[in-house]
Amino acid sequence: MPSEKEKMLAGELYDANDPKLVAERKRARGLTRRFNETDETETERREELVRDLFGEVGDSFEIEPPFRCDYGSNIRAGEEFFANFDCVFLDVCPITIGDNAQLGPGVHIYTATHPLDAAERIKGPESGEPVAIGDNAWLGGRAVINPGVTLGDDVVVASGAVVTEDVPDSVVVGGNPARVIKRLD
Repeated sequence: MPSEKEKMLAGELYDANDPKLVAERKRARGLTRRFNETDETETERREELVRDLFGEVGDSFEIEPPFRCDYGSNIRAGEEFFANFDCVFLDVCPITIGDNAQLGPGVHIYTATHPLDAAERIKGPESGEPVAIGDNAWLGGRAVINPGVTLGDDVVVASGAVVTEDVPDSVVVGGNPARVIKRLD
């Protein structure tokens, strides 16, 4: 029988109150609290904390506090990753971010979701869908990436956009829900 964590990572309904998952979230809260309490001179400490928190991160990255996530261990970010202030990653499923990705302030990436049926939702099960962001992506401030979305390479997401569907390579998307505004050459 699969564990609640195995069900969570597979995108199946799972019990978020499972003691092992609660402990993993508490660990992530502690790491993010310590990260968010660092000052601008503590770059080595910040790097150490992010390496302990994330499942994987490239050799060169910068994340501005405050930063929040559910588990951290389900986040993989490539080389030259940058996340500005106030980013939130709900990583019940994998979040994979390519090389040279830049996130503006307040970008939210959600993998967590809940049943649409109210009676089922009230019972408390949760689920998730992975998010993937390609190389050279630029996500403007306050953009929201919803569960299950894949952004291609060289994508620009306008500030405030709510991305609900996959985005092909080399386009600019914006709006709510986001739509292709421009193709990039």
